[in-house]
Amino acid sequence: MRDADAGRHAVLTVEEMGRADRAAIARGVPGERLMAAAGKAAADAVIARTASRHTLVLCGPGNNGGDGFVVAKCLRDAGWRVRVALLGEPDKLKGDAAFHARQWGGSIEPLSTASLQGADLYIDALFGAGLSRPLDGVAKETVDTLNAQRRPVVAIDVPSGLHGDTGAVLGAAPRAVLTVTFFRRKPAHLLLPGRILCGEVVLADIGIPAAVLEEIKPACFANHPALWLADYRWPTLLDHKYRRGHGLVVAGGRMTGAAKLAARGALRIGAGLVTVASPPEAEPIFQSAMAGLLTEPFGGLEGFAPILESRRKNAYLLGPGNGVGADTRARVLAALATSRPCVLDADALSSFEGMPDTLFRAIKGPCVMTPHEGEFERIFDLEGDKLSRARAAARDSRAVIVLKGGDSVVADPGGAAIIQDNAPPELGTAGAGDVLAGFVLGLLAQGMPPFEAASAALWLHAESAAVVGPGLIAEDLPEALPAVLQRLKSTAMTERPQDFGPTWSGS
Repeated sequence: MRDADAGRHAVLTVEEMGRADRAAIARGVPGERLMAAAGKAAADAVIARTASRHTLVLCGPGNNGGDGFVVAKCLRDAGWRVRVALLGEPDKLKGDAAFHARQWGGSIEPLSTASLQGADLYIDALFGAGLSRPLDGVAKETVDTLNAQRRPVVAIDVPSGLHGDTGAVLGAAPRAVLTVTFFRRKPAHLLLPGRILCGEVVLADIGIPAAVLEEIKPACFANHPALWLADYRWPTLLDHKYRRGHGLVVAGGRMTGAAKLAARGALRIGAGLVTVASPPEAEPIFQSAMAGLLTEPFGGLEGFAPILESRRKNAYLLGPGNGVGADTRARVLAALATSRPCVLDADALSSFEGMPDTLFRAIKGPCVMTPHEGEFERIFDLEGDKLSRARAAARDSRAVIVLKGGDSVVADPGGAAIIQDNAPPELGTAGAGDVLAGFVLGLLAQGMPPFEAASAALWLHAESAAVVGPGLIAEDLPEALPAVLQRLKSTAMTERPQDFGPTWSGS
């Protein structure tokens, strides 16, 4: 994560965001001004997206409610018809929220389901990301009624009832069409179901200096090329196939499609050579699969061991279509014993159900595991939200973990993590995970570090799916990748002009 722009993609926990607020105030930015900027940013986002309409601002008893009073005043000043409903008593508001309630100066209704009547748009400023208990009472009744009415809701910070650190719903939460948040996003904006409930997310600058990130030192980021592009290995004129790496895909004898998809993915993403090692009866299938794919047959572990002796095969993928059982388990342990980079997916993980410590002890070199939730549960006995579980799994296994899904998380043993936010729903199709594993293999073979390789593979995988769109099948992903890479390379060259060297005169 060496790109200077990486900080823009930091994802802050609720506690870290609180520290950012306090650090800004300590640097001379008054809290009153931060609240005014937050409310104005939210109002501006609403005005930019819709014509004036009858709007009800739902204010809570804390700072989120204070933001709501600013929104109400800004919309009223812009000529909108605005009402405010408050959860609690106006005279119990404190600090900056009390100040901005006075600036609003208009009538304040008590929050109730009846107060929702007549409005065409609702601004949810009841509770922010810091809520830690389920909604109840009139707040829950109001949110339930909002969801039943199916009218547009704009959320301030997060939809009320959404846990800021996990994206989980605490009792109830409205489904917003727009969420306006401040300084940096929080996990709830990216993790499911929060990502769905937030709708469009606008990140507003409210005057918190970017330098406060140096004090916070965030360890979680939204996946973006700025996090890994410096480590991406573009081909050069000095390269040849051996310098581009040689990936080995270990295949099974029956479900050969998975290994074919993985091998094609590894080749498309730039590996110089890819060999598929398979039982002898499956070798003809791979020989005819695609030009340029190498094959090696093996029979049993004694036949597999010599394949690992080649030093040119510098990264391995095991799991897709391998079958679950002792044979796969033995091959995984043999591959890990070489200390070369390994990607473990699908059956390579499921084969260690009930014996995860055997797998973890065998990891001696760079290793990336790419489980979906079912495979994850077979080898990790962990509870909690997705981000916490992925981090704990990486720590326990000493491997980079890619916990897949619509909100995939990559975690490394040191605690760094990224959350995927560009995956389209079309990726939920058979074989897509095999292509992803092949992408990771291809990047590892080219020498990319495992955490960055996994993050890059995820992002490129999702962007390739977006190129195809509806109707996507897994076979489309490797074919869509070149267009994505071309666009990425053009962006990289534009943002990082090449050094023309001492012979360049500029004239």
